Amino acid sequence: MSTVNCKFGSNGARASRPAPSTHKLHRINEVRLQQGASLRSVSRRMNLSSQEIRQQEDARTDLKISDLLKWQEILEVPLSDLLVDTTGPLSEPVNNRASMLRVMKTAKAIQESAHNRSVVRLANMMVEQLVKMMPELAEVSAWHTIGQRRGKDEVGRIVEQTIPDSLFSENR
Repeated sequence: MSTVNCKFGSNGARASRPAPSTHKLHRINEVRLQQGASLRSVSRRMNLSSQEIRQQEDARTDLKISDLLKWQEILEVPLSDLLVDTTGPLSEPVNNRASMLRVMKTAKAIQESAHNRSVVRLANMMVEQLVKMMPELAEVSAWHTIGQRRGKDEVGRIVEQTIPDSLFSENR
């Protein structure tokens, strides 16, 4: 069995990923997009780099069961919807959930950006009704309006790519 680039994992153990198969094995990428989960948020929740997430999302990558279970937990879909190897659409419950998720993100965005009290009240009512219909939507956040929000332990690009002080000196 051939393997793709071996490297050391976070625990120091040597980790290797089986080489991609020639046929589709899963639908992770399709389901992630359907659920409205960004690559960056999934990467953060799985504690993997974006490149590792893209490799796992490749439908030809032979994943371990534990990896599939992590995807199932993050995307909150039945495992069978990740494994189905057809060109048909996702199951109706998954499509309905994805639609409800998008509506909730929109309602939360309205709730956050509204300045008019009556609009805020309507947005609050909509959020409450959606949560009654599907309680797990209570934890959903609004659509990001300006880029991706950073977590408390993440730093901006300015820390990674510092600017030398000489650039700001007056003796230029």
